[in-house]
Amino acid sequence: MKWKINYSRDAEKFIERENIRGETREELSKFIKRTKDKNINVDVKKLKGSWAGYYRIRKGKIRIIFDADYKNKAVFIEKIDFRGDVYEK
Repeated sequence: MKWKINYSRDAEKFIERENIRGETREELSKFIKRTKDKNINVDVKKLKGSWAGYYRIRKGKIRIIFDADYKNKAVFIEKIDFRGDVYEK
């Protein structure tokens, strides 16, 4: 079973505006491979505070905040933005 990727409305808008759909999928693919114990280099971190339960992938100046559902093999991208603006809820 393949992983399913879902996007929030804000994330979808940012992806379209910045034209980064391929790069976003590539980074999430790296994260999924890393969860399968493969030695893949991806800058991922579990978040704390108001974003507790979410993960963050850092790619240059862009941050991808998402939730991973391992049981159903699904990823929900909550927010994508530049590093200074992404953590505001």
